[in-house]
Amino acid sequence: MFPRFLFVALNVYVAGIRQLSPCEYCQYLKLNSLNLEKPLMKFPIFSRLLPAAMAALFLVSCDDEKETFVTDNVNDYRPAAVGKYITYRLDSMVFTNFGRDVEIRKYQVKHVVDAQITDNEGRPAYRIFTYLSDSTGTQPWQPGKTYTVTPLSDQVEVFGEDNRRYIKLHMPVKNNFTWKGNKFVPDNTYNPLYPFSNDDNMQDWDFYYDGEPGTFSYRGNNYSNVLTVEQIDESLNVPITSPTSYASKSRGVEKYSKNIGLVYKEYELWEYQPNTGNPAGPYKIGFGVTMWMIDHN
Repeated sequence: MFPRFLFVALNVYVAGIRQLSPCEYCQYLKLNSLNLEKPLMKFPIFSRLLPAAMAALFLVSCDDEKETFVTDNVNDYRPAAVGKYITYRLDSMVFTNFGRDVEIRKYQVKHVVDAQITDNEGRPAYRIFTYLSDSTGTQPWQPGKTYTVTPLSDQVEVFGEDNRRYIKLHMPVKNNFTWKGNKFVPDNTYNPLYPFSNDDNMQDWDFYYDGEPGTFSYRGNNYSNVLTVEQIDESLNVPITSPTSYASKSRGVEKYSKNIGLVYKEYELWEYQPNTGNPAGPYKIGFGVTMWMIDHN
């Protein structure tokens, strides 16, 4: 409930708009006092309280506005429980023949939550095993990489993707909210394996939520309550219309379905060198990965 002086202050403010004289102010205060024997203070003193009264009203309004903002929990978009798995189709783009040819290698990859552990900072985390098969999933599953997921109160961290630590999701879940998802990776993080310029200053990439959760479809697979995380989208001379000019592409986006986890990922980093004057000709260096969920429990 608002204090009594605040209501009177608002009344005085209205009276001021009507341009009452000082005497009329005093009379106005006496008439509006709830104590007729001891009217409220005279206007010159009371006017000093009016700014405080208005500030109090503003703060109450701000508090009410804060209370109405509700955000999803980021851990709902990357849930982890021992025994949970997700199977993906994965297309891996590689440059062969000294960067002059492009190949797309196709697999299925299964991510299985193996156990709850403690990460290298002493925090509760989950260990994830991956297994690889052919694109149809008919060949025996072969062990792949291992990584960890650390769910925190305000963010979800992933460690072990090529021994790097990323902040994949961050509170609040709100359109256009940004954070530095690569803040922990080193400079030129993919060197010397990929000596390109795409990984320069990766720490400065601004991850952000693109829109509100909604539906998403890819290659006949339909997903609901999908949250899109944009990581990077930069290119130069792509498609390559000038073969004698440098070209590059950096593209990263991930999509998470509520109560399921990651359902789509596109990650492509490469550069094109025209290599003008060299008999070997132009070449590309880098890689690309596209993966989408086809099964889960």
